[in-house]
Amino acid sequence: MNLQSDDFELFGLPHRFQQERSAIDARWKELQRQAHPDQFAAQGAAARRVAMQWSVRINEAYRRLKDPLLRAAYLCELHGAAVRSEDNTAMPAAFLMQQLQWREALEEASAVQALDALDAAVQQARSAALAECERLLDQQQDHAAAVRQVRALMFIARFADDIGRRREQLGQ
Repeated sequence: MNLQSDDFELFGLPHRFQQERSAIDARWKELQRQAHPDQFAAQGAAARRVAMQWSVRINEAYRRLKDPLLRAAYLCELHGAAVRSEDNTAMPAAFLMQQLQWREALEEASAVQALDALDAAVQQARSAALAECERLLDQQQDHAAAVRQVRALMFIARFADDIGRRREQLGQ
């Protein structure tokens, strides 16, 4: 293992968006087993510290690789297309209108059925955005365009969290 490897290299995975979650999970378990500090108990404190650093690095990579949104953002970053979500929130007008409609529907939702319908629409939009990320990243290698999809996915994820909070408020 090399600390300079990117997450895909560390996990022995191809540099692409589409990944099998089971392969990511299996490789994570294997890497954690190899780097577990207990494996290095007889080699002293320094070896255990290095193993602990490896364990942290493996967990960071796993967190990014297992989450499609984080994986897409990471691929964009690896190819020089920074997501910059903290200072670049520009989105197409149609997407912003959809967000406004969702916000209004969420504010008006007073029953579980309305939240379920809204949640279904959001999940459908998420699926479509993930499919577009796959097309842009894996087929077209258009990382700049994929950045826009990643930012859209970030909005969608935050809104899905808002639906969950609304459910809690309604006691459902």
